[in-house]
Amino acid sequence: MHVHEKPTFESNYTVQGGNFDEAGKVASQIKVILKKLGLQTDVVRKAALVAYESEINIVSYARKGTISISVTPGQVKIETTDEGQGIPDINLAMQEGYSTATSKIREMGFGAGMGLCNIKKFSDYFQITSEIGKGTHLKMIINIENGV
Repeated sequence: MHVHEKPTFESNYTVQGGNFDEAGKVASQIKVILKKLGLQTDVVRKAALVAYESEINIVSYARKGTISISVTPGQVKIETTDEGQGIPDINLAMQEGYSTATSKIREMGFGAGMGLCNIKKFSDYFQITSEIGKGTHLKMIINIENGV
């Protein structure tokens, strides 16, 4: 496997902050695409979960953001960039159950403080960077085991 393989599929999606009616739609589209590409069920499940949690974070905490997906024969790469407040303490934000969600977000069933933990757990590679007042960038890779 070469690190710089030509993508077999790539796309970018815009996510509007605060629009909970649309939350999860990008992740659903990604799941459909990955199934059509014939990827293994566990790869599709992990990628859909990572995309969903990322999308919910953008909707909950940012003005807007983008989700990019790139699929090569060896991996599914998902990157998100949002225009939000940024995360002051990434180590704290990575702790299970830690959340800065408002009561409104919690009432809708979101903001349990498991999003970033789940993203990291279901990614083979996870990187997070955040700048206060600018936003947050996530990079996740799910490996595809060929011939399985």
